[in-house]
Amino acid sequence: MSERLFSDLSLSRSECPKCGAIWINGNHMWATGAKGNEKDLASLVCNKLGNDQCLNSMRGDDTGDTWEKRLKDLDKFSEQKEGKWWDK
Repeated sequence: MSERLFSDLSLSRSECPKCGAIWINGNHMWATGAKGNEKDLASLVCNKLGNDQCLNSMRGDDTGDTWEKRLKDLDKFSEQKEGKWWDK
């Protein structure tokens, strides 16, 4: 009888108790399943709502996207396409 071989494949999942953000094998994943960005997560969520429960190692970093930057990007896109999106 042949000896069974097992792989060293493992899966770890961590969930932030504060905001519910997910890390799979140490990589942040957005709720959409897309690869996350811990700097964006910090700027959008952790820096405003995080506390000692926060799992994001980038908490305190302010180089990621902010809600203000995203609004400016939407305004810029809207102006290029149709004018002010909120005046429709």
